[in-house]
Amino acid sequence: MDASHENLNTRYEAAAGKWRDKMRALGYYDGYLGFLTEPGQAAPDNSNVVDVGAGTAAFAEAWVAVNGQPASLTLIEPSPAMANRGVQALNARGVQPDVAHGLLGEVQVTPVDEVLAAHVIEHCPDPETALSDLWKLVAPGGRLRLVVSKPHWCNAIIWLQWRHRTFSEKEILGLMEGAGFKIDATYAFPSGPPSRTSRGIVASRP
Repeated sequence: MDASHENLNTRYEAAAGKWRDKMRALGYYDGYLGFLTEPGQAAPDNSNVVDVGAGTAAFAEAWVAVNGQPASLTLIEPSPAMANRGVQALNARGVQPDVAHGLLGEVQVTPVDEVLAAHVIEHCPDPETALSDLWKLVAPGGRLRLVVSKPHWCNAIIWLQWRHRTFSEKEILGLMEGAGFKIDATYAFPSGPPSRTSRGIVASRP
């Protein structure tokens, strides 16, 4: 882990106590519910799921609320404080996730049916490498559900704190196709901060 990631992880650790409530108050949990319930995007039964950069597991929690109990669920998250709160939230829904502490590309897990990644590649040094690492986590025939930051003045404000990237739709779709993904659908969050900061993409690994 380089110095920039160590600094980012330290700040996430410090923010963990209020992170879950903050994400709900800003509408991200409800936004993930909307994304996951789009027609034609239901997950297969008994899916094995990985949530990359899970934070307090809002994306994974929304996935469980929509799709029910997965066959397995792994949270990949470098911050123990964030991951602990995610485990607590999932336990309340009757799910006991595995936790792999580390960054995308550092943690080795068996490829799975469903990979969730919300606001992860924006913080990676090289988005092409990050997408390649995500591709390796998706089993053939499986899907990646990606939420990524898009250009907007709200993200300019967020950048002052987190120093993340943003991607235009053309740019991110091109990068994903270059990594080997087939784009299945894009999603525009309809309201609140997610509508201004985020774009959803569903992509499959042929």
